Amino acid sequence: MTTTPLRKDAARNWERIVATARELVDQGAALQLNDVAHRAGLGVATVYRHFATPEALLETVAAPCLEALAGHGEQALTDPDPWRALEGFLSRVVEAQVTDAALPPVAAAAVDALPRTTELKRSLASAGTALLDRAHAAGAVRPDLAAADIVPLMCGIAHAVAVRGDSPADRVDTARRYLAVLLEGARPGR
Repeated sequence: MTTTPLRKDAARNWERIVATARELVDQGAALQLNDVAHRAGLGVATVYRHFATPEALLETVAAPCLEALAGHGEQALTDPDPWRALEGFLSRVVEAQVTDAALPPVAAAAVDALPRTTELKRSLASAGTALLDRAHAAGAVRPDLAAADIVPLMCGIAHAVAVRGDSPADRVDTARRYLAVLLEGARPGR
């Protein structure tokens, strides 16, 4: 699918809207298109021309993180060590969940506003399933750990880190520690 490139002024406005939304998300504020327009110094109609819903804007803010994770999933599938590949992929996922405020609500949404988001989420799920299947085949993980368990477990770690209330600098270390405990329990015979 090809799209017509935006005029320079429209492209600048799009970038301004996304940057403003990024700031609001990072501050923990809910995305309201009228608020984004006001903070970006743009007309409300301009924002609505680019983003029909706050969900579409939030997904656009989260897209670079989702793309990076999808790329890491593809790269992990080339690692010949199934355990290391799974561990590395899950580590990247949980780190992203605790460092990018746009990711958790987008990942948890049952319905996506943008087709690209759906595509990226499918890619992540597919990579996670393939990595888990490889780890199962190698006997590196418990046989009762299912692909459907992975997302809730990763969300649980992210939630536990949020509840703990660590500073942003400490969140990644805490998430890694919690993931290490979870992965130790995922090994067979533990």
